[in-house]
Amino acid sequence: MSPPLCLGGSVPDVVELTKALIGAESITPARGSVFDVLEQVLLPLGFRVERFVEGEAPDGPVENLLAVRGSGGPHFAFAGHLDVVPPGEGWTSGAFAPEIRGDLLYGRGAVDMKGAIAAFVAAAAEVPERGTTSLIITGDEEGPATFGTPKLIERIAERGLVPDCCVVGEPTSAHRLGDTIKIGRRGSTVIDIAVIGRQGHVAYPHLADNPVPRLVRALAEIDAIVLDEGNAWFQPSNIEVIDLAVGNKATNVIPGRAAARISIRFNDQQRGPELIERIRAVVARHAPHAEVHGRVYGEAFLTEPGPLSELVSGAIRDVLGVDAELSTTGGTSDARFLSRICPVVEFGLLNATMHKLDEAVALADLRALTDVYAEILRRV
Repeated sequence: MSPPLCLGGSVPDVVELTKALIGAESITPARGSVFDVLEQVLLPLGFRVERFVEGEAPDGPVENLLAVRGSGGPHFAFAGHLDVVPPGEGWTSGAFAPEIRGDLLYGRGAVDMKGAIAAFVAAAAEVPERGTTSLIITGDEEGPATFGTPKLIERIAERGLVPDCCVVGEPTSAHRLGDTIKIGRRGSTVIDIAVIGRQGHVAYPHLADNPVPRLVRALAEIDAIVLDEGNAWFQPSNIEVIDLAVGNKATNVIPGRAAARISIRFNDQQRGPELIERIRAVVARHAPHAEVHGRVYGEAFLTEPGPLSELVSGAIRDVLGVDAELSTTGGTSDARFLSRICPVVEFGLLNATMHKLDEAVALADLRALTDVYAEILRRV
């Protein structure tokens, strides 16, 4: 093992490990060196590490890692992702050249979510082995996730390693470390609509078939839909038109095709396939021969407040002195997949700089998160 990752032998230093993970460029979908870094630090801690690559282009190939220590119950799992979004231009220092300036560590993935993975590994090194501890780590959470966590879940089932509960290390904290635990997330679906007409001269409309008015009428009806009013844990579901395209550069031509894309973020009162069919029916009333294709990126899920959220919130309270809010806000995460096999909540670093230029984590927060994760492991 590379000496800078550790203090006092095989105990990982959370800051140095975070730096090493950031330094291994891993734009989604990720493979290779970043997994080498993680495996290198897990093996001396007694974890059995299994790495495998799944899928082909365009959604793959994707590398995944399943690490297991111990046996029997209770079985606690930590889940996360090593892939990151593209850094963009304009960083003060290199996005994949981790740098400490003052009290902050800068680099892509510092909070989303290489810092949390490092914190959990450091916590696992502190806590005596009891039952089973596993890490469920993918290289494709920021992308389509086709060959990421869903394939890990298949592997977990094959190995008979379904955990009793799971914490996902997403950056959930809003204003200070520990203020928010995510117990659910809304679902997401994207629907593409294409209305096909017949191109022609604007002076001879009877010889053409303009698809634009039919698409506009369909979108107006879709925009007027109120899916629900929300509930105790979720805000109302919403439909948004996010793209509209005709591509007609001429001034005297009726176009032959008009297209739109809509995105629906929905709560646990809705289901993705049913929403797609509902939109398809609306479009068919205005354009019977239109093409409508939808993809469900994740269903809504809720882990009702109970033993797992109490476990995590209790650890936060005792370590940080913070009373965490239980929330379902924000976008999707891989917890949407893991919720199918066990209770799952999300808890991690501050999310203020995730996906931004000069993404950064406070050094004190890395160490404090390590302490919270260690306390969770002691309480399982």
